[in-house]
Amino acid sequence: MPAVVLVGAQWGDEGKGKATDLLGSRLDYVVKFNGGNNAGHTVVVGDEKYALHLLPSGILTPGVTPVIANGVVVDIEVLFEELEGLASRGVDVSKLRISANAHVITQYHRTLDKVTERFLGKRQIGTTGRGIGPSYADKINRVGIRMQDLFDENILRQKVEGALDQKNHLLVKVYNRRAIAVDEIVDELLGYVDRLRPMVTDTALELHQALGRGETVLFEGGQATMLDVDHGTYPFVTSSNATSGGAVTGSGIAPNQIDRVIAVVKAYTTRVGAGPFPTELFDEWGDFLTENGHEFGTTTGRRRRTGWYDAPIARYAARINGVTDFVLTKLDVLTGIERIPVCVAYDVDGERVDEVPVSQSDFHHAKPIYEEFPGWTEDLSGAREFADLPANAQAYVRELEAMSGSRISAIGVGPERDAIVQLHDLID
Repeated sequence: MPAVVLVGAQWGDEGKGKATDLLGSRLDYVVKFNGGNNAGHTVVVGDEKYALHLLPSGILTPGVTPVIANGVVVDIEVLFEELEGLASRGVDVSKLRISANAHVITQYHRTLDKVTERFLGKRQIGTTGRGIGPSYADKINRVGIRMQDLFDENILRQKVEGALDQKNHLLVKVYNRRAIAVDEIVDELLGYVDRLRPMVTDTALELHQALGRGETVLFEGGQATMLDVDHGTYPFVTSSNATSGGAVTGSGIAPNQIDRVIAVVKAYTTRVGAGPFPTELFDEWGDFLTENGHEFGTTTGRRRRTGWYDAPIARYAARINGVTDFVLTKLDVLTGIERIPVCVAYDVDGERVDEVPVSQSDFHHAKPIYEEFPGWTEDLSGAREFADLPANAQAYVRELEAMSGSRISAIGVGPERDAIVQLHDLID
């Protein structure tokens, strides 16, 4: 009954697809359990590069059943754009399953997301403007629309009317925007029904049955630990639970069914959007990491903020998620740096703090305390065994492992699917 949870250990964009690829043909299901199309990952297959936003990366693996579970908010237009794009490139998308309880992102969610963010001015959070937050807000306020509602026109119309009764007042009177017609939303959503019908099902039941048969299910988190709405750098976070606990509520499986928790962590650190970032670089090394690591958002195209590895954040992620294995990615990006700094603790108002501060203010003002480690100049891309890595690269990995709270079981050494060094099996 192997249920494996895969999460990001930093602020996202760690390369979670690399871990999914490593498990490859051993997976029967890959489940997206949180978020929407506000995050993305790039997967390289041979000479082909795929940018995924809403779909789980397992859709690229033959034989795997991809699942969009109940914890996800779904922009149906984006869903079909992605499906059509993959199908046109020869990818089989016929096995996709979508939870009947997943919530739907509508036009009014996207509109509210954009106007609200602009209204915040200098206090902007840095959302993608794709309607994710407003859709989750409706879910919590119990005025959301779920996938199953699309199959009953009367219920759908009632729910849209209820949602727009309040939102149109907000749009017109506060944001000076036009009111949105109920028919406009209902007609758009009903237009997807025939194509959605074969995909929408009770995914929680299907996953429970799959685990009962001894099949391997990977629960793939969107965003990352430091963007979790409860455990991240609030309020500069996403609107869902991106940690391992979110796999339970976001998919309908039981906590005692989870066997392994894999966290993906970069050999340095990046984040997109506003919020605290102690190791952020504003010098030539920041440019070096950006250019060598191709640090531009898959979903937004925005340049990512870059910084050195932050060990307290890795320890925090290990603790919050119950990490059994780290996958360290983009080690190759550090090639050519003579001395590599690693944040081992923080200076907060003159005091050394070894763990992530619970106070937002303290974390915002935290200054990194660095230790430096010898770098290397050798090309890592051909390494497939740990012994193939230069001695200094091996030592760097071992130092990170010692200070990060769990073992490092795999190392990414290039963008290609097979550019990975495996130290420990991620399932057995």
